[in-house]
Amino acid sequence: MQLRYSFRLYPSAGQRTALARAFGCARVVYNDALRARERARVQGLPFPKAGDLSKALITEAKKTPERAWLGEVSAVVLQQSLRDLDAAYRNFFDGVKGKRLRMGAPRYKSGKDPRQAVRFTANARWSITPGQKLRLPKIGDVKVKWSRTLPSTPSTVTVVKDSAGRYFASFVVETSPEEVLPPTKSELGIDLGLGHFAVLSDGTKVDSPRFLCRAGKRLRKAQRALSRKEKGSKNRNKARVRVARAHARVADARGEFHHQLSTQLIRENQAVAVEDLAVKALARTRLAKSVHDAGWSAFVSMLEYKAARYGRTFVKIGRFEPTSQVCSVCGANNGPKPLHVREWTCGACGAVLDRDINAAVNVAKAAGLAVTACGARVRRAPVPAPRSEAGTHSTPQPSTAA
Repeated sequence: MQLRYSFRLYPSAGQRTALARAFGCARVVYNDALRARERARVQGLPFPKAGDLSKALITEAKKTPERAWLGEVSAVVLQQSLRDLDAAYRNFFDGVKGKRLRMGAPRYKSGKDPRQAVRFTANARWSITPGQKLRLPKIGDVKVKWSRTLPSTPSTVTVVKDSAGRYFASFVVETSPEEVLPPTKSELGIDLGLGHFAVLSDGTKVDSPRFLCRAGKRLRKAQRALSRKEKGSKNRNKARVRVARAHARVADARGEFHHQLSTQLIRENQAVAVEDLAVKALARTRLAKSVHDAGWSAFVSMLEYKAARYGRTFVKIGRFEPTSQVCSVCGANNGPKPLHVREWTCGACGAVLDRDINAAVNVAKAAGLAVTACGARVRRAPVPAPRSEAGTHSTPQPSTAA
C-alpha cells in the first residue's frame, strides 16, 4: 500500500522566494485551465482535454510576454497542476453520479490563501543529496528535518506551505509486506465518546485530552490581538500567523495523540471494531466544538490504514446498531436511554452495566468478534427473595431435597 511521510523543511530566504514563485505559477496555470473549461462549457464547446490545455497554457504560453515567467519554474510543477484540476473534475463528476461522496465543482485558487503546494514527480529529477538535503529543480538544496527513515524510495514529493508559514516535504512511498505483525488472539471493540475519548471492550477508558479546550485562553488572546489590527497591514499578517501557529500546535498535539493510541491498539489486537458515527451531523449541534476537538474521523482513518498495513482486521459497524440499548450479557433490548444515564440495570437478567463499556462490547459483537462481557464490569443486582422464603416461619416448611 502507499503511505505518505511528511518532514519539516527549512528553506533559506532565496529558496522561499523560489518556492513562492513555483506556488504562483502552478496557481496561474490551474486557474487558466479552469477558466478555459468554464468558457467551453458556457459556449457549448467540447470539453478541453488535458493535452490540449498543456500545449496551450504551458508550452505556447511561455513564448508570450504575458506568461514568459512560467519558464522560471520546473515544467513538472505546471503539469501536475493540470493533473490536480483533472482530479477535481473527476471527483465532482463521480459525486454527481453517486460513485463517491458529493463534491463541489472546482473553484479558482486565490493568491491570498496561506496554504500552497506544488508536486514534483520522478520526471523532475529531484533527489536527496549525500548531505541529506532535498534537491529540488530551480529551487536548490533545502534543509530537511528527518524524523525517521523512509521505508522505500519515494515516487513523488509535495512541498507544502501551511497557514502558519511552515514548509513540509510530503513523500509517497510503497510499503513492503514485511511489516505485517505476528498474529495475536486479542480482539477489541471501541466506543468513541466525548466524556472519554475511547472506551474499550476490555473495560479500559481513555480520557479525552481536549487539546482545543486547554488551549482556549491562548487562542482567545491571539484572536483578540488579530481583530484589533488594521486590515491589509503587515501587523495584521503577523497576528494572523500567530493565530495560525497556535491552532497548528493544537492540531499537531491532537494528531500525535491519535497516532500513538491507534498504533498501540493495532499492535496489541488482531481485530478492532468501531461504530460508524455521523460526525457531520453531530458537528451541527451544540456539541460541535467538542466533536471537532475529539477528531473521531481522523482517528478512525488511522485505525483503518494501520490495520491494512500491519495485517490486522478492521471492522466498522453501522451507526444504527442499538449498542447502548442491548444488554451485552443476555442480549435483551432495554430501549433508548437519556445521555445522563451512565449505568443501568438490565430488566431481563438483572446485570448492572456501565453504559460505555457495554456499548464497546456490543460493538465488538456486532462486528462478529469473539468478545465476551467479562470485561464489562458486570455485576448482579440484588434480587429480593420470594415471599415463600422471606422471614421466619412458625411451622416447619417442607423440604425440597430429593
